[in-house]
Amino acid sequence: MAAVLTQHQIGIIIFLSALLIIAASNWWALQRLDQQAANYSHPIQLPNVSVLIPARNEAENILPMIESILNQDYPNFQIFVLDDNSDDETGSLLAALASADSRVCFLKGQPLPEGWMGKQWACHQLMQAATGELLLFTDADTRHQPHALHNAVVVMLAERIDLLSALPFQEVTTLGERLIVPLLYWSFMVFIPLHLAYRIKLPAISMAIGQFMLIRRHALEKIGGFEPIRKNAADDLSMVRRVKANGFHWKVMDAGMDIHCRMYKNFKQASQGISKNLFAVFDYRTLPFILVWLWLGLVFLGPPIVLLVGALSKLVNNSSQLLAGIAIFEAFILWLLVVKRFRFPLQVALLYPLNMLASIVLALRAVILNFQGKATWKGRRLARQDSQWFLKD
Repeated sequence: MAAVLTQHQIGIIIFLSALLIIAASNWWALQRLDQQAANYSHPIQLPNVSVLIPARNEAENILPMIESILNQDYPNFQIFVLDDNSDDETGSLLAALASADSRVCFLKGQPLPEGWMGKQWACHQLMQAATGELLLFTDADTRHQPHALHNAVVVMLAERIDLLSALPFQEVTTLGERLIVPLLYWSFMVFIPLHLAYRIKLPAISMAIGQFMLIRRHALEKIGGFEPIRKNAADDLSMVRRVKANGFHWKVMDAGMDIHCRMYKNFKQASQGISKNLFAVFDYRTLPFILVWLWLGLVFLGPPIVLLVGALSKLVNNSSQLLAGIAIFEAFILWLLVVKRFRFPLQVALLYPLNMLASIVLALRAVILNFQGKATWKGRRLARQDSQWFLKD
């Protein structure tokens, strides 16, 4: 038994070492948007950009968000914002804003058709109304610095990118937010090696975030727009995977100095939002989803348990306790890299076992809610997604 436990701890250490290598490489591969834009000369003729904003029950966010877009120093853009059948004052606020500023085009969303996720349907309508050569899809909870759009377009043109996604600085105020929101950036940093992702054709090895996605219109039309991804809750990942599968050039960048976002205001909102996406990231493949989260539980929760049991009893030998301590140190450093890179509070790294425990619980919740057809988001019941144990037709 002791030998098995020791071998298990060694396996965990090797796995964590590999993740540390990926995270360290991504630290350098993930370029800052503002710094990269400064490396290029600004084109004389900048293309027209349509800024597309789906809004459902965003009365609290929508006005300051659109104000941040209106303050952009980019010379050639128009805002298209769609009220997605909100239950609050979002529609009336947008109508008043559009009447006061000609740069804002207000759309009243059509009823959600069967078989569509709400956000994809809203973005589909926005895409049809947009007039720009470049389309920027962004969320109502983001705030953009005046140079954000200019920086993104300059980089896109200079590097001939078809889809540019940028990671905002995530504001996490409450303990619930700090336990859940950093998981998004942590997952990307430790599992998607960018140096490799940009060079291989496998669509699954890619990354994007729906809070900022700048895409060329012809590329979006070529991949069929939003209709092919209408059912997947992880619309951003589905989009970048289709972009990559069709041979277009994609890139993800750090826009922490250009864009701020507070996705959720409390633990309940965060848990609902993350649960909505966790299963979708695996394209609703049940067996890989379960196996991955079981393994992550063993890797990040097993060593602290081993150390605790060893401290309270003689059931764990000294060798296993030492190895468990090494694994805990590696896991902490892994989270610390993410905390430092994206400016999360240090508390996030110190409490990483709680982060992982919360993530595992939410992963289980995501599967159960999908099978029961009880998942909800922004007041809407999400349709039950067909899932298979390993491969989908």
